[in-house]
Amino acid sequence: MAVGSVQLAFAQAAAEDGIVLEPGSFDWLCEQGHVGLERVAKARRDPALVAPVSAAIALLGAIHSRLGGDVSVLHASRENLLLPIELLHAASGTVIELDDSPHFTSARLAALELYPDDAAVAFAVGEHKQLCRKWSTRTDGLARGLPAKGFGFGGAARERAYHDALVDLATPAMGQPPVVRVVELGGDGAAAYRRERDALVRLLG
Repeated sequence: MAVGSVQLAFAQAAAEDGIVLEPGSFDWLCEQGHVGLERVAKARRDPALVAPVSAAIALLGAIHSRLGGDVSVLHASRENLLLPIELLHAASGTVIELDDSPHFTSARLAALELYPDDAAVAFAVGEHKQLCRKWSTRTDGLARGLPAKGFGFGGAARERAYHDALVDLATPAMGQPPVVRVVELGGDGAAAYRRERDALVRLLG
């Protein structure tokens, strides 16, 4: 979810088509994960959020547990540490995430396997599963020595997979459009935009 040169190049290419994409954040996407989602949704007192948010929290709780997360750490985490959204189309509220190879791990596959068939996402879950199977032998070891809050030593890949799921599932539950994920394995944001241009112009233009 970090914003870097690839995302900026993608946004610059989109701007040439009149599509304004900028980094963003939401108060319900924070270090507290699905615990923070529940807290913010309850504070909204919007009956329309009850069913979708409850379903998202249950699924995210299952994913968090499957990835070995410590839920007590979420409860103790900071409400005001918001997780960055890579690119946001403010006019429609659409979130766009660019996924490079470290997103395609066995941990991400474990999370995706729990997504229901009717998950409200704007990307091909099956394709992402296939990429996880293809890349995981290389990507699982990239952050093996890095600790992650709530996931322990070597938990960075599991934390990333959980945060990806949090973005995917919390966003539509809170009434935003489904998340768009663009596979970007070449380090060229402009080229990634060109590959997705027609679909994005139809969606956002």
